[in-house]
This record gives sequence, C-alpha cells and structure tokens, in this order.
Amino acid sequence: MAPAASTRPPHLPDKKQATHDRILAAASRTLRRRGLDKVGVAEVMTEAGLTHGGFYAHFASREALLAEALECARRDMAQVLAQRIALQRQRGASAFRALVQAYLADANLPAFETACPVSALASDLARCAHAADDAAPGALQAAARALVSHLIAGVRDALPPIHRQAAPAVAGMLVGALQLARTLGDGPQAQAVLAAARTALLNQYDPGPGNA
Repeated sequence: MAPAASTRPPHLPDKKQATHDRILAAASRTLRRRGLDKVGVAEVMTEAGLTHGGFYAHFASREALLAEALECARRDMAQVLAQRIALQRQRGASAFRALVQAYLADANLPAFETACPVSALASDLARCAHAADDAAPGALQAAARALVSHLIAGVRDALPPIHRQAAPAVAGMLVGALQLARTLGDGPQAQAVLAAARTALLNQYDPGPGNA
C-alpha cells in the first residue's frame, strides 16, 4: 500500500503519546463497529480505559478525534493487508491475486473492527464528503478522502501494469462485494458472494488457476 500523509500531531512525551495512541485505537475500532455518526467521546474513553475528562488534553474536538481515528484505521488496514498479502505471495500468488484473496477473505465478513474501514464506513464517508463544512470539518473530510485514495493507490500498485487504469473501478468492486456479502451475515450465502467476486476479478484482471 502506498504511504499517505499522516494526520498525527507533533511528537508528544512518551506517556502522553501512549495514552493518545490508546484513545486512537479505541476510536478506530469503535467507528468501524458503529459508524462515524455514532461514535461518542465517552464511549471511546471508556473503551480505552480512561476517564472522559482527559479527552481534551489530547484532542480539540470529537471531529479532530475522528479525523485521526480514520488515519489510525488506515494504518491498521495497511498492516493487516500487508501481512496477509505477504503470506499469499510466499505461496506463489501474484500481487493482485494476493490482494483480492486477502481483501475478500471470508474472515473479513464479521471483522468490522479490524478489516478495511472503507467497506465498514462507505456510506458515512459519502455523507461526510457532501456535508457542509460545519457538519464535517475540513480535517475530517480530508482524512476520509485520503482513506479512499490510499485504497485506490494500493489496488493500482497490485494490478498488472496493463490494467492499472482500472484501479478505481476495481477498488469499488472490492468494497462493494464485501459490503453486499455482509448484508447476508457471515454464512454460506455471504461466502458465495465473496467467492464469486474473487473469481470475477481474477478472471478479468489476473487469470490463472485457483481463482476462487
């Protein structure tokens, strides 16, 4: 995955940075589980094991927290995908095949808190992009755009060179397939949607044996 500009604040003292990171990790999990609109400061601080009163020592507002939490979610996604892709590459898969198999893995169906934040938050991100500035401040909108741009860039890097212009469409197929499958739970029907999507994408962009 390609690097993206960080929204993290300047260097903090070690103890304060550790607390800051705990809050971000809790917010990142919560927003993927509940959606941007339903993330509350009190809930995040409780999940982080901290009191509500300490929040403003780290963030100027709820929106500032969400902007950083989106960046935290992006980093989490990149790390998890990189590990899974590396495992597939060790087994001989191409970069694109490894990405498709990692992103559309059955294990991602119930994994809202740890899987791709774009698939978990696509509707929220769309509303954020079209909201008035007072409803979705610039930092939050920028973080949302960066999240999507990063996914598209990662797909572009993984595609065979001849198909790289299709990266936005392929990213949309990956996200859409995972979202659609999740509407069916995490049983056989949902798994069949992911299997069909894997096969279709690989047949189109990286044909070879074992596409499912």
